[in-house]
Amino acid sequence: MSENIILTHQEIEHKIKRIAYQIYETFVDEEEIVIAGIASNGFIFAEKIAASLQTISSLNVSICEVKIDKQNPQSAIQTSLSENEYSNKGLVLVDDVLNSGTTLIYAVRHFLDVPLKKFKTAVLVDRNHKKYPVKADFKGISLSTSLLEHVKVVFNDNGKDYASLS
Repeated sequence: MSENIILTHQEIEHKIKRIAYQIYETFVDEEEIVIAGIASNGFIFAEKIAASLQTISSLNVSICEVKIDKQNPQSAIQTSLSENEYSNKGLVLVDDVLNSGTTLIYAVRHFLDVPLKKFKTAVLVDRNHKKYPVKADFKGISLSTSLLEHVKVVFNDNGKDYASLS
């Protein structure tokens, strides 16, 4: 099966910057927000968004890694920040690809147990194959694909990030 590049490194960087501006516009009245990324690619994407946010805004940005068992999403979710550290703050939950919505909906459910000022979601690729009523408030690209196709996002240390469809 062939692999088609759907986003180049430069395009991903552009999407990150655009999403960062959208987040800033949404949270402009806040002093601090939490960017919570779903491990592992979602967390890398969250770190990139947070870095971009810090260059364009005066927001105090905290990063949180969200660990969820994607094979068994009903199991306990672990976060690198305690509930007190994100309670009563604005939070953006980030993942690389929104496929069926399973991972995102269970992660959303986890954060609903804590009072938040504002809660949004962000993804790099939205595949439009949702089983659950979850949406991305901020997205890099919407992609209509068949269920047999696979979207892969690769974040490299050498700056050659890309997203592909196979």
